[in-house]
Amino acid sequence: QVQLAESGGGLVPPGGSLRITCVASGNERNIQEMGWYRQGPGKRREWVASITFDGRTSYGDSMKGRFNITKDNVKTAVYLQMHSLTVEDTAVYYCNARKFSVDYWGTGTLVTVSS
Repeated sequence: QVQLAESGGGLVPPGGSLRITCVASGNERNIQEMGWYRQGPGKRREWVASITFDGRTSYGDSMKGRFNITKDNVKTAVYLQMHSLTVEDTAVYYCNARKFSVDYWGTGTLVTVSS
């Protein structure tokens, strides 16, 4: 089993920046990919960004150029740096880890963009 713990969510004004963190624990060896999804109020969960074990990144269309996903292999952690936030980015952000075709999820961290 892999446990994922997100942190760093909070209230940020429009145009602001925020970094959220996800740390994996438990049987975290051999995780092939980690990423972020989000679910806004009244919306379906959507993919935000992913990073593979060898550092390849990919982003959802509305996040390109504004979000940056990075990882720390020593800590088995993944970070999402978000810039130019808008109210549309308000959501619960969930960490995801994929290991041998099994998906693991965190409980989420709330990001609220509001003035």
